[in-house]
Amino acid sequence: MIYLTGDTHAEFRHRFNVDNFSEQMGMTKEDYVIICGDFGGIWDLNEESKNEKYWLDWFEERSYTLLFIDGNHENFDRLYCYPVKEWHGGMVHEIRPHVLHLMRGQIFEIDGKKIFTFGGARSHDINGGILEKDDPDFSKKRKRLDRDYIPYRINHISWWEQELASEEEMQEGRRNLMEHGNTVDYIVTHCCSTSTQVILGGSFYEPDRETDYLEDIKNSVNYKKWFFGHYHDNKNIFDKEILIYEQMIRIS
Repeated sequence: MIYLTGDTHAEFRHRFNVDNFSEQMGMTKEDYVIICGDFGGIWDLNEESKNEKYWLDWFEERSYTLLFIDGNHENFDRLYCYPVKEWHGGMVHEIRPHVLHLMRGQIFEIDGKKIFTFGGARSHDINGGILEKDDPDFSKKRKRLDRDYIPYRINHISWWEQELASEEEMQEGRRNLMEHGNTVDYIVTHCCSTSTQVILGGSFYEPDRETDYLEDIKNSVNYKKWFFGHYHDNKNIFDKEILIYEQMIRIS
């Protein structure tokens, strides 16, 4: 079995308890749950806190294997330090033996299905910009933004430039798709293509290099379904494109 769900932001208790996700009672480690970005379980600045360790160990003890792509709300300094290994045809960061980060631009073959994964997205709630902790005016700027209730982020504390894909990661995705004849069963991303984003929010969401990249993927790859998170809603955009948030959807 393969299930997908949307952004969790480290709020796991409700989504994954047995009452709300009873299907897990019949699952094994050969069954999978995929989170479509903004996992949030690797967030603390330097190392696993007691709470973070509790939840990562908790997932390791579940009946299923937990998989996630990254969103824009992840601590990339720490996430990218976990060991990299090959798994089901693609590359992953191994957080726990059965808690795996599906890296960008990979194609995984799971239960006879080919799944292309591409995490990352541009943060939209940063009208106040990105603050640098070593800026001499940091405290003054932060106080003003807090006073005026203007959202902002702090570099390497609540924001990382790796939230958007690099050119190398995008090229990796293109190479892997070409090796599979530009044909997969499923695409799993955090944000969506530029044209789909316009349908979701008009001019509210600005296009960026990642949504433009996904637009190229949309126009050049054959796929059955495309699942994405990021926009905090549950909605079928088209027959083939599904925005997912709190739902658990079985795809295999």
